[in-house]
Amino acid sequence: MVKLNSSKSARERFNISKLAIDFSWLTVSFWIAVTVAGVLAFSSLKYALFPDITFPVVVVNATAPLTTALDTEAKLTQPLEERLRSLEGLENIRSSTYPSQTAVSLSFAVGTNLETSTRSVETALKQLTLPEKANYKIIPLNLNESAAISYAIESPNQSLTALSQLAKNQIVPAIAKLPGVLKVSLLGDPTLKSANTNATALPGGGATLVRFNGQEALAFQVIKRGSANTLEVVSQVETAVQKLRTNLKDVKLTLAATQAEYIRHATQSTIDALMEAVLLSIVVIFPFLWNWRATLISALAIPTSLLATFIVMAIFGFNLETITLLALALVIGSVIDDAIIDVENIMRHIEDGESPRQAAFSATAEIGLTVIATTATAVAVFLPIGLMGGVVGQFFKPFGITVSAAMIASTLVARTLSPVLAIYWLKPVASSSVRREGTKWTAFTQIYRNLLHWSLNHRKIVIGLAILSFIAGMAIVPLIPKGFIPKLDRGEFNITYTVPLPSIPGGVGVQRENPNSQLPTFNPLNDSLEVAKKLEAVVRKSPAVATVFTTVGSREGEPNKGTLYVKLKDDHNISTAELQDQFRSTLPVLPGVTTSVEDIQFVDTGGQKPLQIALRGNNLQALNQAAKAIKERIEKRPGFADVTVTGEANQQGQVFQIERLNNQRVAYVSANLGKDLSLGDATDQVVAEAEAVLPANVSIDLGADSARQSEVFSSFGTTLILSALCIILVLILLFRSWVDPVVIGVSLPLAIVGAMLALLFTKSDFGMISLIGFVFLLGLANKNAILLVDYINQLRKTGLSKQDAILQAGPVRLRPIMMTTASTILGMLPLALGFGAGAELRSPMAIAIAGGLISSTILSLIVVPVVYAILDDWFSSHKT
Repeated sequence: MVKLNSSKSARERFNISKLAIDFSWLTVSFWIAVTVAGVLAFSSLKYALFPDITFPVVVVNATAPLTTALDTEAKLTQPLEERLRSLEGLENIRSSTYPSQTAVSLSFAVGTNLETSTRSVETALKQLTLPEKANYKIIPLNLNESAAISYAIESPNQSLTALSQLAKNQIVPAIAKLPGVLKVSLLGDPTLKSANTNATALPGGGATLVRFNGQEALAFQVIKRGSANTLEVVSQVETAVQKLRTNLKDVKLTLAATQAEYIRHATQSTIDALMEAVLLSIVVIFPFLWNWRATLISALAIPTSLLATFIVMAIFGFNLETITLLALALVIGSVIDDAIIDVENIMRHIEDGESPRQAAFSATAEIGLTVIATTATAVAVFLPIGLMGGVVGQFFKPFGITVSAAMIASTLVARTLSPVLAIYWLKPVASSSVRREGTKWTAFTQIYRNLLHWSLNHRKIVIGLAILSFIAGMAIVPLIPKGFIPKLDRGEFNITYTVPLPSIPGGVGVQRENPNSQLPTFNPLNDSLEVAKKLEAVVRKSPAVATVFTTVGSREGEPNKGTLYVKLKDDHNISTAELQDQFRSTLPVLPGVTTSVEDIQFVDTGGQKPLQIALRGNNLQALNQAAKAIKERIEKRPGFADVTVTGEANQQGQVFQIERLNNQRVAYVSANLGKDLSLGDATDQVVAEAEAVLPANVSIDLGADSARQSEVFSSFGTTLILSALCIILVLILLFRSWVDPVVIGVSLPLAIVGAMLALLFTKSDFGMISLIGFVFLLGLANKNAILLVDYINQLRKTGLSKQDAILQAGPVRLRPIMMTTASTILGMLPLALGFGAGAELRSPMAIAIAGGLISSTILSLIVVPVVYAILDDWFSSHKT
């Protein structure tokens, strides 16, 4: 093709293998040092469920002696919002206004320093003039400061009051002093309860009742620091609890709730899949090379590359969590690819009669540019992921950097360590020996050569089939359900409920100023307790349920709310989602009580349901009517559960609650989703129903996971385009031509059809996780094309015609292409099969990659040479 001689200098420039072979002991010593450093780096890495992401939220709670919600909105909420709206880094400002009180929640950009944000809020409010007798409290919330573990405290011989004193004196202090513990909350303290018995509501009172497996109990809840590792904190708490059990003979401390168990199971399952991927990737090499020494040299690339990657992860402060472990598991089949390509090429030269040393020099010089090009294009894909902004960017920065580090490390291993080991470990072929490869591959390569010859003579048919396959792949897209993050079968979930507060003077949920009021006595904590008992009775009847940990009331002063944490038995035969659906239909319907069966959230985002839309408008009546109309319509649709709307208390012309978002009135419609309804499909249905009933003065916005899903697709769309441009730019720089990059780029869309078919057949969601698979695929799919095109160019430099060069390069490169594809796909197999905790996260990504690799490999073996021939003819005719 064009500039056939221009790559010679590039080939020499990228041949670091010559230096590695000349200074072989230095090379080996370097990789021994990397191995030792990698082991030390690995020992410093911590386990977690997801990357450390800071979600800084600052809440301003304000009160003033104002009689109506409308007055409070005008004189308290709006002045606060107006003063705070211009703060640096502010992403969203939400507020809930009631008569005489308002709560303004400020969400800052992910990664913003919470202390800085809090100070900026304090400074801004000092300059604000509020109504007379108004006061406010600023509450910084680090959503990473979450409950790590809770224990129920029970005793057959002691009363709750006595247990409470014992807990305060001995249990709480012992746990509170542990590193990483922010605070220890004593739940169900009877002294707090009795002090607030006659309160109508308890703003800031913090009284709670606790029940464990249907019995009254005490409990202590350990809140970890935002920067602390959950598993480390829980491990220390478990050790301390074991000591307490020994010292407190008649006190029973029972694990009530923790996310640590699931994190341990999920990380262990991913590590198991990673180790299985390593074994499968190695095993598949031997039948191709039929040489255990060559197989071992190739296999060593995996642990060496991983250890080098651990060093980079430690430098960046990453954890061994779902995303980075996924990155490592996915990259296993790829890190061995470079070594396979180098070792296979050295083997081929040895089989052609060269000594191992000669073969190492000539093979590495021949293949050097190819290996560098494949790695450079892969890194060009993954680094932009590490540079993405927003929540998605913070989430996947570890993924992009970990994969890039592993790819670079594997290339360095393949270009330095592999050829050095080949010199010492591989043996020259005896002149009398028969090449086993010949007997194994001759028939197969001849079939491929004949197919390739036919394709070159029937170019229009081949191109037509390629275009049809791409169109088919795109046509499948609407048939695949759109999701966000797959529902996990965690074996645990929450049931939350809210008991209505009565409409009383002073507003909803505000304590009566007049103790002599003739209104009926209302004790929200006791009423809430009765509701909890009725819900517990149904939940505990299920044979799949192991424990139920109930908290009645909240420490935020909401006695009318409660949560049942339901833990399933380890051997439960029903999925978490199926049991949730069962409870939604069997839980008692109590007058005025709203219940919600909810997943355990990945990150605490304030109790939002996954599906949420915000209706915007200034007319409260129009907002409330539209919200109710939408609720009535979607409740009739299958898959929607626990549908709630805000503003339902606003009745008969009285306004008790006003919600605002970014300085405008809103009404929220929220819902949980059943196991058979994806978030994308649910969002589309709600938007369609809303548009059918919305008046002209009300508009619609997406919120919660619905909004995050839109952000993900938008971010990844931009990233994919950026990655594709980076690939083309890198290839142009390496090949000094625009034609070769175009030929290689043809392999990228060919991967789409296989990926889409794989998702369709396995009924996997097209969401954030599978999108990572598509980006990963983008980095891998062009590898085969680069192998083919580079070798065709090399053969043409020796004087072969274009047709002969293609027909010779194809069969020669067939073996390394089949080996790298087989090792990568088999490496994906443990992830794709979806065994173990957290499998729902791993599976869609691996399925998309495996499907895409199969289609891109099959098609690129035929289509890429044909496109090469067409473009070369076109370029030659225009050049002359």
